Amino acid sequence: MLVSNNWQDYKILKTSKGMKLESWQNILLLRPDPVVTWDLGGFDDYKINAMYYRSNSGGGHWENKLKTPESWVIKYNDLKFLIKEMGFKHTGLFPEQAINWDFEMDLIKNANRDIKVLNLFAYTGASTVACLKAGASVVHVDSSKGMIEWAKENVKLNNLEEKPVRYLVDDVFKFVKREIRRGNKYDAIIMDPPSYGRGANGEVWSLESDLEELIKLCKELLTDNFLFLIINTYSTNLPNISLENILKINFKKQKILVDDLCLPIENSNLYLSCGITGRVTNE
Repeated sequence: MLVSNNWQDYKILKTSKGMKLESWQNILLLRPDPVVTWDLGGFDDYKINAMYYRSNSGGGHWENKLKTPESWVIKYNDLKFLIKEMGFKHTGLFPEQAINWDFEMDLIKNANRDIKVLNLFAYTGASTVACLKAGASVVHVDSSKGMIEWAKENVKLNNLEEKPVRYLVDDVFKFVKREIRRGNKYDAIIMDPPSYGRGANGEVWSLESDLEELIKLCKELLTDNFLFLIINTYSTNLPNISLENILKINFKKQKILVDDLCLPIENSNLYLSCGITGRVTNE
């Protein structure tokens, strides 16, 4: 497993009965997590700022139990990110990805050449911030205008707005195909595809049926001596071995690593699995 264990501003304090209690810069949020199938008691001993309640009809809502800011900032080493209570229990950041930010930054800093990164399904731009900080140029693509605006806020928060970054509200498939026709190439590609989604113009995306085609297309965009391809997924319908097989079929000469992304749970020897990541490198 790949463990993001260098956090100071973020901690998982406790997990029990389908819930996880997290500290985000000392603001305590209690959120559902379906992989928490064990029982370690309740959370009454904690002063919880907000809890996310799921609805039986789908979706859910946040309930603030203590005064909670509308938004706030947390730090990971020298990176800063804006946090908010979002729909469907999200906060705008996936802390388990920190180990990938470190990985991306190390490879970019040690490349000794200009690196061009393509960040697909780029969300609020955590990897965009990390790659810009390390000295790369970034093309940031997401189908949500709101997420693009949030990514711009994160970049500005890190004083990186003058760095070479392009933001595009677009359907990933259509964008990648256009880039192939244009003959553009990238030294690194990052993608966080959802299990299911719709593009800017209503295009339907399904991870199980569309991922391999997207990987094949992205392979055409990579330079011969590319640094890395990183794929993250949170779908329980795509096991590690399936992602590993897809990558092995399409990248026969490269190094491939597929593993669980995990976070440590405070005051225990337990870890929380938070999805899987696949890395392809030319090492």
